[in-house]
Amino acid sequence: MDDKPFETMNMIPFIDIMLVLLTIVLTTSSFIASGKIPINLPQASSSPRDNDKHHSIDITANGDVYLDGQPTSPPALKTQVASLAKDTPFIVRADKDVRLQRFVDVADVLKQSGFSKVAVRTELGTP
Repeated sequence: MDDKPFETMNMIPFIDIMLVLLTIVLTTSSFIASGKIPINLPQASSSPRDNDKHHSIDITANGDVYLDGQPTSPPALKTQVASLAKDTPFIVRADKDVRLQRFVDVADVLKQSGFSKVAVRTELGTP
């Protein structure tokens, strides 16, 4: 047998192992930093229709709120929905450019009033 000393060392397997370890460290550190694992929820091609009468709440891009097509505001909305049954379904349609605080104000009114059947209408995206 020809015993020659190592003149060079192949670094490619070492680099592969280090890249795998780096990927594992970066992946787990991003989960720790954000506190949760991001999940892409599935999109539905269609949804079942409710036969119940629902009320719609529309929020325009400049923050105007409409209940069933009539202009209102979050404080007035609270008094308008107070007389409705707690199982009344609501569909909230908010413009994509609306300030998040305005959407939260409307959602908060519905939650404080005890409504649990609330849906947010979106457009069907392409998968």
